[in-house]
Amino acid sequence: MKITSYAGQAQAWPQSGRHIMAQFDDDSIVVYQAYRPAIARFAVEHQRFGGEFSFSRMSWIKPNFLWMMFRSGWASKEGQEHILAVRVKRTFFDEILEASVASSFAASRFDAHEKWQEAVSQSDVRLQWDPDHDPQGACLERRAVQLGLRGDTLHRYGQSELISIEDITPLVIEQRENLKNGFQALQTPCEEIYRPHSTSAALAVGIDL
Repeated sequence: MKITSYAGQAQAWPQSGRHIMAQFDDDSIVVYQAYRPAIARFAVEHQRFGGEFSFSRMSWIKPNFLWMMFRSGWASKEGQEHILAVRVKRTFFDEILEASVASSFAASRFDAHEKWQEAVSQSDVRLQWDPDHDPQGACLERRAVQLGLRGDTLHRYGQSELISIEDITPLVIEQRENLKNGFQALQTPCEEIYRPHSTSAALAVGIDL
């Protein structure tokens, strides 16, 4: 996990628009999830999801670290005490993007409710663009993406398409303490604008190119 100064990064990030902000390389991308201790321990020990993890429920992944911090209260909310950094194959992540369907008709690209419903029934991936947040939870104009996985896609994510699972809770707690003194000492994962290799994947999620 590469980290650097939040203040320095924030100056270079886009202030508005739909952007997937993430840590990635040519072959992989990091997404975040928050879990209770038992699920996190199993995942790290076995380098796959199992045990108390449910493959029958939709599971949401977030490539944006600060959105995960907002959602989990910097690992302080019940059931979200452990933050996992899951590195997955970039080809698989782009496949997820391409298969995604907006979680509501109003946010979708469909011109008829029936078409959207049909797409929802046939896809294992839900898409949501939410307001991004600064480290203290203030809402930003920039939008952040989260993706809900179910069915075969969730099984592949949890079993065969991931590269590594790291529990970064110690880092989160350390930076939560740094945040008490403002942004200057805050260190966060290095993130840049992610652009899918596939044009159809970019179009499917509606990112600003």
